Amino acid sequence: MTFSNISTTEEYPELIQTQASAVSWGAIVAGATAAAALALILLMLGTGLGLSSISPWAYSGVSATTFGVSTILWLTFTQLVASGMGGYLAGRLRTKWVAVHTDEVYFRDTAHGFLAWAVAALGTAALLTSVIGSIVSGGIQVGNVAATAVGSEMAKSNSDSGPMGYYVDSLFRKNIDAAAIASNSSGSSIMPVTALEPITAGSASEVTRIFMNSIHSESLPAEDVRHVGQLVSLHTGLTRQDAEKRVNDTYARLQTKLRDAETAAKEAADKARKASAYAALWLFISLLIGAFVASFAATYGGQQRDL
Repeated sequence: MTFSNISTTEEYPELIQTQASAVSWGAIVAGATAAAALALILLMLGTGLGLSSISPWAYSGVSATTFGVSTILWLTFTQLVASGMGGYLAGRLRTKWVAVHTDEVYFRDTAHGFLAWAVAALGTAALLTSVIGSIVSGGIQVGNVAATAVGSEMAKSNSDSGPMGYYVDSLFRKNIDAAAIASNSSGSSIMPVTALEPITAGSASEVTRIFMNSIHSESLPAEDVRHVGQLVSLHTGLTRQDAEKRVNDTYARLQTKLRDAETAAKEAADKARKASAYAALWLFISLLIGAFVASFAATYGGQQRDL
């Protein structure tokens, strides 16, 4: 009996199987490179299309909801196309496994597609570290938006053109008509208009400091109300009671203004937090879709390779 006609493959199929590598890293890297490049190109195209749809003019361009939905759909489309291309190339370019069961070939092709997607995702994340980091940390950092907004509002209040300056100026507005009529009546406690002292920068700054000192209180202390009322009466000609009433009313309007600003800042922070959470969630979903598509496309490419 001779053994010359028996091939090594037929006699020792396990030997051929163990010698062949189960992973074709060249095909994986090639597929991942193609997927990352295609994803970058589509991302740039989507950014251009998104920016071109936004108009700088009021009441023009797409709404925020439409823009958000379009962004989600484009991210999903990008993952479908890029991951599908990368997975197909990884399956089509891998080496052919000899004497391997069909189920094992299917598993390896699926693994090749998944690995190509993973390498592409890691490479893209490395290139877009700042973008990914801003999305992930946005929900944490945005909690300071309300405090920052209110702080900016208060910082402007120290200047003459800020909100505080406006309310201080309103304190010293002269009711010229009422003062002129009162000055012509006998026994009036209101001094004539010509005798009123002009408002000085020192008086306005003093009132600003008084308001700022109690800005987080519901009302001014009684001694501050009396003192500011004296200044208002001196510069406007109002009676002491009317001047103090104006001080309390102005301070109440200032408190309402600040509460409205704080409420608006908190609402903006809540919207930004939700937008950050939605962005991270849909990015996660689109990546999962990309992983599935890459794995499926790799099996199809592998079948085409073995034909």
